[in-house]
Amino acid sequence: MRKPTRQIKAGEILIGGDAPISVQSMITTDPHDREKCKSEILRLADAGCDIVRFTLPDMEACENIPYYKKSVSGRKIALVADIHFDYRLALKAAELGIDKIRINPGNIGEKSRVKAVAEVCKERNIPIRIGVNSGSLEKGLLAKYGAPTSDALVESALIEISALEEFGFEDIAVSVKSSDVKTMIDAYRKLSEKTDCPLHLGVTEAGTLKKSLVKSSVGIGTLLSEGIGDTIRVSITDDVVEEVIAGREILSSLGLYKKGSFDLTSCPTCGRTKIDLVKIAREVEEALEKILPIENRKIKVAVMGCVVNGPGEAREADIGIAGGIGEALLFKKGESIMKIPEKKIVEVLIEEIEKMRN
Repeated sequence: MRKPTRQIKAGEILIGGDAPISVQSMITTDPHDREKCKSEILRLADAGCDIVRFTLPDMEACENIPYYKKSVSGRKIALVADIHFDYRLALKAAELGIDKIRINPGNIGEKSRVKAVAEVCKERNIPIRIGVNSGSLEKGLLAKYGAPTSDALVESALIEISALEEFGFEDIAVSVKSSDVKTMIDAYRKLSEKTDCPLHLGVTEAGTLKKSLVKSSVGIGTLLSEGIGDTIRVSITDDVVEEVIAGREILSSLGLYKKGSFDLTSCPTCGRTKIDLVKIAREVEEALEKILPIENRKIKVAVMGCVVNGPGEAREADIGIAGGIGEALLFKKGESIMKIPEKKIVEVLIEEIEKMRN
């Protein structure tokens, strides 16, 4: 059962409460190159990203916000400004219509600055995410705990929450990210007991694609399975679209992805396999990533290598194939439909999946 949290709204995206768990990413482009930034934002939107964040290091970068907002007009996607140190950037971003701000009150200076940001965001209904990170923990807490422990992360988050709530600001989301999976899990578990703010889950600096998929699936997946978490970002040193795909897959594996999805089942192959199943499975996976899922529906696709487990898995799936000698048998809704020569397996399978949309 999902832990109840207060609900906030970033643009048209609801976070917390009973809202669907949203998928986030962050663009990697130079913030001053607005055309490249726009292109990356739109790529993420097309991939199904709900919330896109970008860094704002100076006023020049802030001025691009209206351009980005216009570029996503008509799409249900929120834009988030990532700001550190200079509170004036947060004020400017709010003035220019940003949907959400990521800022830590502790690194923008005196209380009057925190108050100014809290007031303008409250006036314009702009939520704030407090982003606590093991790599940038306050020196005092590092001295107190000796390392960026889970307790140190949680204490930092609670201090930052209090700094905003002191001025009557409550539209707050919080993250307590660590590159260590066990620390990350422990921190979010502890924080979820101490606040009803919606939680943004993530393993920070998780690494390249393979490493991140494992670490993020374990960390984010464990917490989601316990009912903890309202929005997620899978941090990957790779193409940003991979983050969205990974986030979608983590949610889908737990039955939490509400936009619809494809669940691909494939066997690891063995000596009985007489088709190039590895190549076929990869091509099917790549093709499915480009097909818009059916809203609120998970379609199970089976790509199996032989006649032992293949027919059973394919029959249980919405659609699937079971390999033979240089061919495969296509199953749809539990029924055997046709034999397909090996060279045509992917083409025919995808054609039949597309028909399921009609």
